[in-house]
Amino acid sequence: MNDAFKALADPTRRKILELLSEEDKNAGEIAEYFNISKPSISHHLNILKNAGLVTDERQGQNIVYSLNTTVFQDIVKWFFDFSQKESK
Repeated sequence: MNDAFKALADPTRRKILELLSEEDKNAGEIAEYFNISKPSISHHLNILKNAGLVTDERQGQNIVYSLNTTVFQDIVKWFFDFSQKESK
């Protein structure tokens, strides 16, 4: 889970996750929303993938990225459990 928190610390990666929450996208579609290089987008996507926050699937010549909702459910549960402990 520590990798997920590190990945979420970057505003570009948080924006990528917001975009993927709307619909699955390939790297080119994601890059259209940013003023950074495509290799930089790929780097951010690899960090998100290694943290388990996104999954990828080859569709023809494209790799399509999706949110890994299971990890987000785990993070929400962790925050909920943590906040319950703090309030006691």
